[in-house]
Amino acid sequence: MAGVGVERLQAMVRFTLLVLTVCAAGAHGLYFHIGETEKRCFIEEIPDETMVIGNYRTQMWDKQKEVFLPSTPGLGMHVEVKDPDGKVVLSRQYGSEGRFTFTSHTPGDHQICLHSNSTRMALFAGGKLRVHLDIQVGEHANNYPEIAAKDKLTELQLRARQLLDQVEQIQKEQDYQRYREERFRLTSESTNQRVLWWSIAQTVILILTGIWQMRHLKSFFEAKKLV
Repeated sequence: MAGVGVERLQAMVRFTLLVLTVCAAGAHGLYFHIGETEKRCFIEEIPDETMVIGNYRTQMWDKQKEVFLPSTPGLGMHVEVKDPDGKVVLSRQYGSEGRFTFTSHTPGDHQICLHSNSTRMALFAGGKLRVHLDIQVGEHANNYPEIAAKDKLTELQLRARQLLDQVEQIQKEQDYQRYREERFRLTSESTNQRVLWWSIAQTVILILTGIWQMRHLKSFFEAKKLV
């Protein structure tokens, strides 16, 4: 039994480390295609007081050569970010290649939307655009070589700074998970309470219906002089 307990404890530790590793991984890159006037949105789950940096690059489709051009000068991208309450955190027009930054103040799902100013560019009208997007969250958004050069940090000091930032980000992730757990608990309690009241209402309705039916049958039998 003791061996089984140790194995379970080790499994729980490995699972916890895996969860922390996944939570700490806050950078990912992708690319997608959009058409004229098309808007593409992404949902990013972000803890509160967390910095987010997004880097993007656009490539326009050349219909004659049937390839994506390496650059698209003159084409702009509009970036809009909304917090979980629907409040606009960022709304700005950028160039064909750029970087946007914002800090979350409310934990939860943030909506990040991008669309091009294709209506202002006749060359792109009716065409296709490839957008490379890289979103970095938390300590992944920090440029540590730049920080080391600015603050004149040694390699050991820089590593300690990275570890402190990772611990802080993990703490934020844990706080956010506790926030989600609390919201889920409140939702569950509210649902259970509604189910309870609905069951009570159904029971009362059934009892009243039974009483009404009995009185109706009694009146019917009395009218027929069967009782």
